[in-house]
Amino acid sequence: MYNINQSTDTKEAAAIEARRNREKERQNRFFNVRNRVMGVDVQALNNQVGDRKCREAAERSKEAAYGTSQVQYDVVVQMLEKEEADRTRRLAKKVQEFREQKQQLKNGREFSLWDPDQVWKGLPTYLSYSNTYPGPASLQYFSGQDLDRATWLRMQQGQFRYNLERQQQEQQQAKVDENCADALSNQLRLAMDAQATHLARLEESCRAAMMCAMANANKAQAAVQAGRQRCERQREKKANLAEIRHQSTSDLLTENPQVAQHRTAPHQVLPYCWKGMTLEQRAAIRKEQEVQRSKKEAHRQAEKTLDTEWKSQTMSSAQALLELEEQERELCAVFQRGLGSFNQQLANEQKAQQDYLNSVIYTNQPTAQYHRQFNTSSR
Repeated sequence: MYNINQSTDTKEAAAIEARRNREKERQNRFFNVRNRVMGVDVQALNNQVGDRKCREAAERSKEAAYGTSQVQYDVVVQMLEKEEADRTRRLAKKVQEFREQKQQLKNGREFSLWDPDQVWKGLPTYLSYSNTYPGPASLQYFSGQDLDRATWLRMQQGQFRYNLERQQQEQQQAKVDENCADALSNQLRLAMDAQATHLARLEESCRAAMMCAMANANKAQAAVQAGRQRCERQREKKANLAEIRHQSTSDLLTENPQVAQHRTAPHQVLPYCWKGMTLEQRAAIRKEQEVQRSKKEAHRQAEKTLDTEWKSQTMSSAQALLELEEQERELCAVFQRGLGSFNQQLANEQKAQQDYLNSVIYTNQPTAQYHRQFNTSSR
């Protein structure tokens, strides 16, 4: 009903197979006597050095590119800051010009405490300092009357025209500024693209030069390593031939027992030339072993006897403990029986005393009438 034999994950199987292959390569490299070199793995160290150099070169190129981009960003920031400062300066200049042209003191309509003729300026134009104020009955000036309406209308129309022209000029200036900003941004973008293209070409050329230099260095190292290995093989071959010649002509492979004797101390032997023990030495060793075996057997018998004595003493001690426990149980039983008889005697005495009290002393029991009389008298 269900499919039990399902296929394992392909990625996991590939990872397991790759690990198995790496382990086989490592075992072949370690257990191959013909190609194995005692000491450090020079090839692995060289590979590590090459990887480290590649990594350092990549980091240096990345840092160089980052430094170049930082320089570009700094240039862009400086240009934007300069443009912002120019815009702020132009705006401040325009505001100052507007204040100087349109906000003069003579054109101000606010009440000034320092102007003594401010009150007379609010009167009709036909009144002056020489005329006498006729009073409210003259009917020459009414409340709410605007004698300067035509003047104010002309001034308002002029102000409207000025504002309209000002807005048109500002819109035109804004368009000009926007066009300049677009042109500057386009120029900046083109310059940044050109700089990026140039940096990419430089980076590619640096990478090619670095790869070429690395390849040349690897070739030189490979040549030096090959020469060193060739010299090492020749030296090892010579050493092996000399060792074979020395072993074949020396006393090491002979069976002469005199070779192992020391020249100045005949009772000592040379461990690297010793050929084995003689029959007398073997017999003495066997005799000493027999003596040691007999001593050990006697020591074992003595220990066995001592263990037997300890066991007998332990059994006698256990028997004595059992007898003491039996005596203790008997004494406890006797004590319990005596204690029971004593308790029975005390109970009989208490019962006799209670019977005496009930039959002799407490014969006249008070009635309910006595208690009512006692309560009445106490009140």
